[in-house]
Parts: sequence; structure tokens; C-alpha cells
Amino acid sequence: MNEFKRKEKYDFQDLVAIMKILRGEGGCPWDREQTHQSIRQNFIEETYEVIEAIDTEDTELLKEELGDVLLQVVFHSEIEQEQGRFDIDDVADGICKKLIVRHPHVFSDVTADTSEKVLENWDKIKMQTKSQKSRTQAMRSVSRSLPGLMRSQKIQEKAAKAGFDWDNVNGALDKLEEEIAELKQAIKNNDSENQFEEFGDVLFSAVSVSRFLGVDSEKALYFSCDKFIERFDKVEQAAKEQGIDMKDADLNTLDSLWNQAKEYINVKRSGGYLNE
Repeated sequence: MNEFKRKEKYDFQDLVAIMKILRGEGGCPWDREQTHQSIRQNFIEETYEVIEAIDTEDTELLKEELGDVLLQVVFHSEIEQEQGRFDIDDVADGICKKLIVRHPHVFSDVTADTSEKVLENWDKIKMQTKSQKSRTQAMRSVSRSLPGLMRSQKIQEKAAKAGFDWDNVNGALDKLEEEIAELKQAIKNNDSENQFEEFGDVLFSAVSVSRFLGVDSEKALYFSCDKFIERFDKVEQAAKEQGIDMKDADLNTLDSLWNQAKEYINVKRSGGYLNE
């Protein structure tokens, strides 16, 4: 039995101590077996659960999910400390030093009166501290593990800072249409390898359009997924009420159900009423 004392209120150091107990002799068999790789997915899931709490504006859930993310940070740090490479204090030391270096307008004599200037300085300092001598190196530093749309947007933003960008959204739209035409040609040619490549180009070009519109492409797709589910729910309900088997229905019937669902939801959102 460990000597950990129960409290009415715990703090960060208690969390670190609990993790040491769980990973130590006589601790938890599951926790002792874990590696960076085995809990990698847990970190991803906990991060997305924080995002969901933010999106739903659920303060209590946010507090809980931030705790779960903090646990992951402490867990990974404890694994490294056991190997004698670094500990949680080294992690805190690293981020403190980074914040101080990247905020010279606060901790030094650099002037930055606007958010734009702050971000400009941040980008320059980041390239210097990471010994990046070109925008290409900066692009390659963008994590390959990011969701595709998010990674695309970050890479394009770095290219734009080097002056490699369209003059306006029309150029981006023209490029999108060009890529769609190339995808259609690949489909017509039944060229599966080229279809893969051209489809990626279509997505990348669509992200370019989103930048000029000031739209977060990842968030826009997130919203579209929710919108599709909401409409599909109405399609299923209508099909059931009308005795339609969706698997056997023709395209015109399904399209009609879809349009009904769109109209229903649009009217409902505008505060109107439909005869049901």
C-alpha cells in the first residue's frame, strides 16, 4: 500500500506524484506497461474531446477534458524521466523559455503594437530558433500528423509569406476549376493512379480558396459533416413515413427526399413553420 495522502483539493504536483505511483513498483499493471506508442491514440482522442467541449461551450466538460490532456503530458514525461532523458520540469522549462524568446515585445525592448506585428515577429523568431533558412524548411516543419486540410492551410500560408500566392480569390477559384477538369480527365481515362493525385490536388486547391475567404477549411468541413447528418436524418424519417425503401429507390426519389429535408431545415432555422 502506497503512502499517498488523500486531500480535499489536489494540485499539479499531486498529479505528477500519482503518475509516479501508478508507474512504480506495486502500481497499476496497465499503466506500467504503457509506452509513447501505446498511448499515442489516447493523446489524439483526448485533444479532440477538448475541442468538442470548446465547440459546445461546456465549461465543466472543458475542465475535465483539459485534465485528461494534462494527464497525457505528465504520462509521457514520466516515461521519459524513467529513461533519464527529461522530466516534467524540463518540459515546463522549455515552454517558458520559448514564450520568453518569442515575446520580445513583452520581455525585451522590441515594439509590436498589433497582433499582426506580433505574429510577424513570432514567425521570424521561430525560423531563427529552428535554424530554418528557407520557407521550404518551414513548410517541412509542419507536422505530417496534422489533419490533411489543416496541414494544407498551414503550408499554403507559409508559401504566401514568401510571396507565392494568387492575387485574389478568383485566381484560387480558377485553379480549383482547372484541377477539377484534370480529375475528370483522369476519371475518363480510367487512370486510378492519376485519379488519386488529381483528387488530392482538388482538395489542396479548395483549401486555397478557403484562405482567401477567411474560412478555416477544417472547421468548414466539420460543420458540413454535421449538416449532412442533420439532413440525412430528415431524409430517413421522410422515407419511412412515405413507405420508401432507400436502398431500392431511384436517384430522382432520393434527390426529392433530400430537397425536402433541406427545405424543412432551412425553414425551421429561419423561424418559419411547415405544415407537417
